[in-house]
Order: sequence, then structure tokens, then C-alpha cells
Amino acid sequence: MKFFNIEKTSEGKARAGEITTDHGKIQTPIFMPVGTVASVKTVHQRELKEDIKAQIILGNTYHLYLRPGMKTMQDAGGLHKFMNWDLPILTDSGGFQVFSLASNRKMTEEGARFKSHIDGSYHMFSPERSMEIQRQIGADIFMAFDECTPYPCDYNQAKSSMELTHRWLKRCIEWTENNPELYGHKQRLFPIVQGSTYSDLRKISAEVISEAGAEGNAIGGLSVGEPEEEMYRITDEVTDILPKEKPRYLMGVGTPWNILESIGLGIDMMDCVMPTRNARNAMLFTWQGVMNLKNEKWKRDFSPLDEFGTSFVDKEYSKAYLRHLFVSKEYLAKQIASIHNLAFYLDLVKVAREHIIAGDFYEWKNSVVPALRQRL
Repeated sequence: MKFFNIEKTSEGKARAGEITTDHGKIQTPIFMPVGTVASVKTVHQRELKEDIKAQIILGNTYHLYLRPGMKTMQDAGGLHKFMNWDLPILTDSGGFQVFSLASNRKMTEEGARFKSHIDGSYHMFSPERSMEIQRQIGADIFMAFDECTPYPCDYNQAKSSMELTHRWLKRCIEWTENNPELYGHKQRLFPIVQGSTYSDLRKISAEVISEAGAEGNAIGGLSVGEPEEEMYRITDEVTDILPKEKPRYLMGVGTPWNILESIGLGIDMMDCVMPTRNARNAMLFTWQGVMNLKNEKWKRDFSPLDEFGTSFVDKEYSKAYLRHLFVSKEYLAKQIASIHNLAFYLDLVKVAREHIIAGDFYEWKNSVVPALRQRL
């Protein structure tokens, strides 16, 4: 069975495809909800599958390694069984979390030594150790261990970091080839393009990553504070180089308009904590724009939460009721808002896919992006 099949390409770079894993098929372009600690915050797995229509979710290597730990993970039979999720899972390598612990980590050629944010204990992630942990987690797609540079980042730092990522990739591939899967399903390793916002570095990295011959490729080190235009420029340059016949994953992106623009630049897979994080702060994304449910204007608005929404919460609850829950600091508020935002993100990529297949994606994208960006 072919891992990635492109069903339709548009006039530009946007394409509709299908990824086939041992835990099911994924229709692309796709957004992947983030389940950091074996849980998409405030949302049941049943809601993820039946209401939100998630086709693949993320697990976080750093957090799962610390809690519940790999002994528990292996005793459970891997992350799918542990969290009772029978669809595809992708894990990151732990690199980004280690990068974000700037004051509590030390980088060397061997790997990254870091201090746990939970109990202050010291740990070491090498490329080999990251691969071993991700084998034990058992995701369908797992990421090579990389170093993610901050923004802004000077050229020499970006260059040496990129070269380290490339050397680490060789070690990741070698370990993976010598150590089989643990749970009877295939795992696929995606390497990561780095190089900050420097076009020449990104070109070198994209070529090195392409030559690695992996079944899919990722673009990292974006959406870390750079202007949107820079993110789009780098994404455009990198997708010109990465193999067209393999899925491309843009890590950590982003807003609804970021997602549509990235699809237009040839991206197939995206993830971000934004829909759930913003939901917990009463910010809802809709086809008409962005709503802050704490605003006074919704206090007596008894209309459905979102008349164009696809999840049950959009029809069953009103704007006034959800505002009341947020003002009252009720936990249910975060759950309703998270289900809405995730369902909206999955609907967004579903409709984008339909327009790619219909042949009018760019015209449609340009017509909806201004509405998506406005504050209601």
C-alpha cells in the first residue's frame, strides 16, 4: 500500500491527497489536534472522533517520557492503547520542548541535557534516545531529533544549528533501521528542515532532507515569532525543493488564515495548540471571524454559538450561555469552546480540500481569508 497518494493538484501548489497508515487513512490537507500528554485538553477521544472528525492527533515525546514514563507506556502496549485512540498518531521528537527550556538545558554534539520542569531531575535526549522513546510510544509517524533555533537568530548560529540537525538525522536513521517496531504496526520517520529565516540555509537543508529519502518531510523552526510574511516566504522556498510525491508537514502552524495560506504553498499537514489554547481563553474561530466570548456584547445574544458550525455544541448552546460559563469560570466553558474550535479547524481543511478538488482553491481562499481575520 502506497503511503501517500496525490489525488488532485491545483493550478498552484495546493494539493489534495491521502496518507495511508496501519491505523487508517488521512485525507490531506489535514490539521492535527495536539494531545500533549496523551490528551487533547478538555476533549474526550469520542468527541475527537465523532464530533470534531479528527483523523490524526499528536503526542508529545518530552511530556510522555516524563509522565507517565516509558515503562507504563510499554506495559499499556503503546500510546494508541493507553489512551484508547485507534486512529493515526504523530509524535514530535522532544526537540522543540528541550529548545524551549533555554535556561535549563545544555546542547552538545551528543544531544541535549535538560532539567525536568516537573521535579528538577536531569535527563539526556540524544538522537538515539529520542528514537527509542518514540518507538516505545508507538506513533504511526515520528520525527527526527532536531535543534530548533529561536527568532531572531544570527546567521552563524542558524547555520551551525542546521548542520547539527543534519548530523543528528543520520544517527536517527541509523538507529531506526537497526531497531524494529514494538507493537506490530509500521512507524514512519520524518526528518525536519531547519535554517531559520535564511533562504540559502533553508535551501541547503531542504536538499539534505530530500536526499535522506524519508517517506515524508517536515518544516520546523517557523511560527516561533517571525512575521507571517517571512513564514510564508520560507515555506514557499522549501516546498519548491522538497519532493512533490511525499507529504509535507509544517510544524506548529497556526491561525485559520495561516493554515489556508500554507495549503496554498503546498503544505499537507499542520498542527497547533492555538485552537485549544485560545478556546480556554474564550476566543472562538468562525467562518465570519474571531469572537471573544467574554465581551459584553454577547451577554444577551441567545442565538446558536455558530450557525455555520459542524459540532453539536454549535447548535445546542448559545453565545450568551457560553459567555456566562466563562464569566462564572465554569470548566464546561473550556470544553465547549475547545470542541467548537477544533471542529472548525477540521472543517476548514475539509472545505479547503473540496475546493482543491473543484479547481477553485485560490479564488476561494482569497475570498474567505479577510473574513476569517476580522474581530467580531
